[in-house]
Amino acid sequence: MKMEEVRSIAKSQGLNPGKLSKTGLIKSIQTDEGNFDCFASAYTGECDQGGCSWREDCFEAAQQGELS
Repeated sequence: MKMEEVRSIAKSQGLNPGKLSKTGLIKSIQTDEGNFDCFASAYTGECDQGGCSWREDCFEAAQQGELS
């Protein structure tokens, strides 16, 4: 998902994207939704959050070593 899309989602939830990185912003959205802020932490390719909206991007980010 592109950063512009992530910012749009954040704004629609009343969050201010500010200068957060993509990973930081997604973690903020996850927290706001009442979920774990675990984006990009599935380094082993395992995750028990099957219904997460960010799942596909998360695995890719984790493999690339993206940090907040």
